[in-house]
Amino acid sequence: MLRQIQNSSAGQFQTSFAGPAPAMAYHEFYRDDFQPREHYRPMWEHIQSAGQQMLGAKAHEAHLALHTEGVTFTVYSNDEGIERVWPFDILPRIITASEWNLLEAGLKQRIRALNLFLKDLYHGQRILKDGVVPPELIYRGKDFRREIMDIDPPHDIYTHISGVDLIRDEAGRYLVLEDNLRTPSGVSYMIENRVVERRILPEFFSHYRVRRVEHYPALLLQALRFLSPRGAEEATIVVLTPGIYNSAYFEHTFLAKEMGVELAEGRDLVCKNDKVYLKTTHGLRRVDVIYRRVDDDFLDPLVFRSESALGVAGVIDAWRAGNVALVNAPGSGIADDKAVYAYVPEIIRYYLGEAPILQNVPTYQMTDPQDQAYVLDNMEKMVVKAVAESGGYGMLMGPSSTPSQRAEFARKIQDNPRNYIAQPVVQISRHICYLEGELESRHLDLRPFIIYGDGIEVVPGGLTRVAMTKGSLVVNSSQGGGSKDTWVLAD
Repeated sequence: MLRQIQNSSAGQFQTSFAGPAPAMAYHEFYRDDFQPREHYRPMWEHIQSAGQQMLGAKAHEAHLALHTEGVTFTVYSNDEGIERVWPFDILPRIITASEWNLLEAGLKQRIRALNLFLKDLYHGQRILKDGVVPPELIYRGKDFRREIMDIDPPHDIYTHISGVDLIRDEAGRYLVLEDNLRTPSGVSYMIENRVVERRILPEFFSHYRVRRVEHYPALLLQALRFLSPRGAEEATIVVLTPGIYNSAYFEHTFLAKEMGVELAEGRDLVCKNDKVYLKTTHGLRRVDVIYRRVDDDFLDPLVFRSESALGVAGVIDAWRAGNVALVNAPGSGIADDKAVYAYVPEIIRYYLGEAPILQNVPTYQMTDPQDQAYVLDNMEKMVVKAVAESGGYGMLMGPSSTPSQRAEFARKIQDNPRNYIAQPVVQISRHICYLEGELESRHLDLRPFIIYGDGIEVVPGGLTRVAMTKGSLVVNSSQGGGSKDTWVLAD
């Protein structure tokens, strides 16, 4: 069954535009008459007065700054990881205060409900018994962890750090594309984008009151300390990384450094008597909070994959005993399963008794015979996604696919319907970018970051990801996408 909810509630650069956006795509920067939207006008006037040469020099300066600072990411091609300088467009995306107020309220509502959902799944499972979410959808989910049933995480928080992907549809409405509740990445690039933007284009900021994002590490550290079983003042915190070959290793090191905490690999930690210790030159030091960037499967070889060398043997028992906090909680991934995503509007209503503030993208469930038949007949119009994949992997973009690719995905769907969902192609919004000396429009999305500690904090901004290839709707950095600084204006 297709699942959808209803919301309750000119100058020297003119010829450089690549032409109007496709008829159905909303443009963030300019109105239908190709004049800049009001909140972009001061920036546009400065660009016109300064000239194209200024933008070229600033773009070159930004690339050099990112290269010098070692701000990189990894693109995988033919199973090989290629490290590249983070691709950054110097023209910021601007979100008005009124728009942000709506997004902030909707994101807080969503995270609050998803956290209650996880608590219920791993305890009484009322929502399954009441028939709101099909039990088989959960029990057959790859990221539902029976091993952690009845564990009580500190303060009943599972979703400590979330990155929720938002798009704007053809009418300009914000929609939730997906939830990222396991080990969401990208926040370091959000901060680096802002640092570089302030350094190379301070004159842009003089025209606006832009809310800060650089305080994210301080907010995160405060939330991690709040979770410590021995109290905030006694807290020893570590960032657990899979190691230097992980594509997000830059972010792991960045956050550990900014928070002033230890960066550790699994071999640096040991469990004794249901407590976790960090190996140091002065002996063992007890650990209170682990911000883990290691997936569930590899976290504890005594509970999950026995062959894993990335995790810490015994850490789940220590968590069960209440002697360490794990961030995010193991098992959180079932709540960002793309098949479960379709039920989030009902989840919000069930736990909060409220209408959803932010809508989902309409979603087809491949476990439903009618939905599956429709999708198989219309694959060239669909985006097909594997439910537990991320980063743009395991996905078919119907309009740009070949007949053989569609046939392959049809077989995959028929062999394992639970593993796939489909959504209609949304012409996501576009924005001007400065690319190779020209101003051109590219599609983009937005990933705001939400921290759940003593309260829920939505950092005013986020990672705007840009499809650098003309006409492409794929914005993931792992697939060649880039980014912009994201400005949220103060009232």
